[in-house]
Amino acid sequence: MKYDYLVVGTGLFGAVFAQQAKELGKKVLMLEKRAHIGGNVYTEKVAGIHVHVYGAHIFHTNNKVVWDYISQFAEFNHFINSPIANYKGRLYSLPFNMHTFHQLWGVNTPSEAMKKLSEQRGDITSEPKNLEEQAVALVGRDIFETLVKGYTEKQWGRDCKELPAFLIRRLPLRFTFDNNYFNAIYQGIPKEGYTQLISNMLKGIEIRLNTDYLADKENWDSLAEKVIYTGPIDAYFDYRLGALDYRCVRFETEILNCSNYQGNAVVNYTDKETPWTRMIEHKWFTFGLDDAGQELPQTVISREYSSQWNIGEEPYYPVNDEKNNARYESYRALSQAESKVIFGGRLGEYRYYDMDQVVASALMLSKKELS
Repeated sequence: MKYDYLVVGTGLFGAVFAQQAKELGKKVLMLEKRAHIGGNVYTEKVAGIHVHVYGAHIFHTNNKVVWDYISQFAEFNHFINSPIANYKGRLYSLPFNMHTFHQLWGVNTPSEAMKKLSEQRGDITSEPKNLEEQAVALVGRDIFETLVKGYTEKQWGRDCKELPAFLIRRLPLRFTFDNNYFNAIYQGIPKEGYTQLISNMLKGIEIRLNTDYLADKENWDSLAEKVIYTGPIDAYFDYRLGALDYRCVRFETEILNCSNYQGNAVVNYTDKETPWTRMIEHKWFTFGLDDAGQELPQTVISREYSSQWNIGEEPYYPVNDEKNNARYESYRALSQAESKVIFGGRLGEYRYYDMDQVVASALMLSKKELS
């Protein structure tokens, strides 16, 4: 065998494991189907701006071990995510907090807001049967209709009455004037972009881009003692139990000859009539400044559109309803019989991961596998 580990995918999970393996003297080969490293955290520079090509990625964690690990490879800025919701031209603060309650109802104190919310939840008196009832039970009718319903239906492609209640387990309410969406101890974005972060992690590791592991699996497997596979688990098994469902995201990105288009990094469009779910203005992830700290004269925006995934498209979000979770468990049973292959990451484990969770999971696997 030429390599100790073959790592399929250069996203965060694969990059963390590969970095840890190399540090311990293991010989690693990485394969990447796309033309670039980094998976969905890939950024590229456009008009001096680090554009988040596959959607906004803001690193946030309360895990000091994860933060200390990832910040070895990049200097992070102090970006705090404070998104805005646009509902038919009216603007609201997110997450739901005292600013939001004042904008909706004109209330000024937490006690007034709590009273209003209690009144708003009144029409749900039994166990919620669907997502709409669950959301109203949590945040009331006005917030649901204005800030949840349209966005959620665009995101999932189905009416909220047709979506299971468990998809919205909680909708946080804050009775303070705090727009910090994640409220984590450690937050920020790599100053030189995520691509540079991944590049720093993978220094000295052999990488082959534009290479489809599944198209020549037997050959690639023969080169290494073990395989770390971070692609879709159903694709690995050639969809023999049926394809898992994902939501797909399409982006329309353009350069604008103005210095400030929407005044915020993230604006969610929560009415159903607007076809995109949100708009990103990438320069505000670095406070409107380039790498040298100079103001940028242009701006780059991306509109995000959600759609049903089809085989051959890039999968984004697993649809973790009962049907798909049951199918995944069947695939997981198959995966456990693959003694040479370890499945990991968002697609390999068919679950939604925040970035810090991906890093933590890869570090845990590294400790278990490499010790």
